[in-house]
Amino acid sequence: MTTTKPKVAFYWCASCGGCEEAIVDLNAALLNVAEAVEIVLWPVALDFKYHHIEAMKENEIAVSFINGAIRTDEQAHVSELLREKSGLVVAFGSCSHMGGIPGLANLTSRGEIMNRSYHDSPTVENAASLEPSLTSNALGVDVTLPAFWAQVHTLDQVIDVDYYLPGCPPMPDGIADAVNAILTGELPEKGAVLASDKALCDSCERRKTKDPRKRISKIYRPHQIQADPNVCFLEQGIICCGPATRGGCNEACINGNMPCTGCYGPPSGVTDQGAKLLAAISSLFDAKTKDESVALAEQITDPAGTFYRYAVPASTLAMKVTKE
Repeated sequence: MTTTKPKVAFYWCASCGGCEEAIVDLNAALLNVAEAVEIVLWPVALDFKYHHIEAMKENEIAVSFINGAIRTDEQAHVSELLREKSGLVVAFGSCSHMGGIPGLANLTSRGEIMNRSYHDSPTVENAASLEPSLTSNALGVDVTLPAFWAQVHTLDQVIDVDYYLPGCPPMPDGIADAVNAILTGELPEKGAVLASDKALCDSCERRKTKDPRKRISKIYRPHQIQADPNVCFLEQGIICCGPATRGGCNEACINGNMPCTGCYGPPSGVTDQGAKLLAAISSLFDAKTKDESVALAEQITDPAGTFYRYAVPASTLAMKVTKE
């Protein structure tokens, strides 16, 4: 007697493709996943079409893993379609979880993005001042392009999400654990982030030698100083997002002698990762006056990209206020 395998879909929206690579990085474990499930959508690897998904029954797909933020109406449409056809939806990676790197675009306007991309960039030659049109005719065929929204959204700002698998990209062992939990039904409460709920500092080996009396007197970017691999980055004046970022990444960056950049998002109870990190960092400033605090803060290059690298759309700020 044959047993019907659970159907699984993978889809990408506004993303770089790193989450797809993370799936491939499962290596031999990917074969076990492929043996246990029937993959019905994976645009980066398999030739399925939207109409195949549209023909499915409600909840016919056991789980859909959706990576990438939502920036176009096509991404929103396919995400809504997968939500309708799936029993579970997992926001896969930082971009779907919090907006990710694409979410930094919310700090500018759609018009500014278009101007930079099609007019002002030094490498662009566009004498006719052309920009993409939603509709056009190519060789007698009407073509419709996805509408480019005014802002980037997290996945759960567009559809209901059951679970979150964080990371840029998620670690392969975390992916395997999540898939196994879904297949066995051993899942936590809906809405859970499938990673540690403790701050990364809790599992960082450098905490063992951290001096609570040490204060930041000068701020360095990673390339400006040879970091001691046995000393807390913050004690060396290097901004590390560990105090406001959940663990579960196996300290991959830390073990490579690079500071955490915050891709796993904040632990539960933290409503704004950037604000939490800003409070944690500023509390370590070796400053007794406002002027001294300002002087240290001004040493931070790109504060938005430092404190909100992955989390602008999910933050209290959310986006730049524009007329668009």
